Amino acid sequence: MSLAAYNTPTELPDLTDITRYCRFEDIEAFLQMILETVENDNNRIVEWRCKKEQLVASIQQTEGPPLKTIHENLNQLEMERFLVVPSVIGLHRSCTEYRDLLSSRVMDTVISGMDSAGFVRPPVPFALISMGSDGREEQTLITDQDNLLVYGDGGGEEADGYFIEFAARLVDSLEEAGFKRCTGGIMPINQTWRGSYSQWRKRLFSIVRYEVEDLGKNTMDLIVLSDARYVVGDQGLAAELIEMIRDMERDYFQVLWGMAKAATEMKLALGFMKRIWTEGTGEHKDEFNLKLLAWAPLVMNVRILAISQSIPATSTLERISLLEAEGSFSSSFAGDLIDAYHILTKQRILIQIKALKGIQNDSYYLNPYQLTTAEREQIRHAMMKIEELQKIIHANFHIV
Repeated sequence: MSLAAYNTPTELPDLTDITRYCRFEDIEAFLQMILETVENDNNRIVEWRCKKEQLVASIQQTEGPPLKTIHENLNQLEMERFLVVPSVIGLHRSCTEYRDLLSSRVMDTVISGMDSAGFVRPPVPFALISMGSDGREEQTLITDQDNLLVYGDGGGEEADGYFIEFAARLVDSLEEAGFKRCTGGIMPINQTWRGSYSQWRKRLFSIVRYEVEDLGKNTMDLIVLSDARYVVGDQGLAAELIEMIRDMERDYFQVLWGMAKAATEMKLALGFMKRIWTEGTGEHKDEFNLKLLAWAPLVMNVRILAISQSIPATSTLERISLLEAEGSFSSSFAGDLIDAYHILTKQRILIQIKALKGIQNDSYYLNPYQLTTAEREQIRHAMMKIEELQKIIHANFHIV
């Protein structure tokens, strides 16, 4: 079946609206067809679940390049399942779960390898913390490394040297297991994303106190850190660093104001009369960057408001629900934003599937004219709600 066949409106006709036009003798056959379809889909889901359980169980007994094969097979199962049951939350949870297990296994093998090579492990705790979509537990079919490393104080130069080697091996091993290197360099091989707790504290204070040269880059680093989530290692140490990040973002209003200003200025693919804007010429004629001009502004603006209200959650959907609970959103507006997230993320995943299958060259651009009228309207309405969210933040932070 083609991908277009799965790209259907969410509104389904009532069964009685269909059977009323059937001859009585045809209804039994029609209902039997429905039952067989449901049974076939259910059997496939059970089969996928069993395969997933077997693959996940094999992670702990595997190391090196074979981990990538397990990773690819798990991704393939999620892709097949999404095309039958397009659950955004289901895919997020599953991908996050098995990638955490893969990351944990990779870290174990790196430590074991360094022990065997004669490296003396420093007597300090350490933890791997993820950011980006992984930090928000919003993993999809295409992923890369967005990680930082923190280790305890007291190890001195010996600990610094150990973790330089550890970070290099970890990044290489994660890449070997199917986690692409981050094009933005957000990996612990870079000194910016590695350090002891005290080194992290000093680094963060330099950003929030404007003691750094490239303020724009460092502010963006702080935005990335807003989605920090513990993955593996010493959970207590990770929690301390994450709490420090949250406290600094909240306590230094000028920094948060700058982040809010950047969020409200993010462009949306809305043109004249609130119609969907697309590129008029070039390689992406009649398309627009769904990630940059729709999905990312939603995630970014929800993040800023959540930080300002001291909400610890990193998941976009959980942030929206908690913002509704504490009074920042009405129930109807929160529902609209949740719908917007599901609509835009579903389209992002379908684009990824097309890219993985070689149907299109990239995993970002969407041609809205290839969708149904109902789907185009859903996307347009989603972006209008994001624009409304930007106006709320603009007013709350008194941005002029």
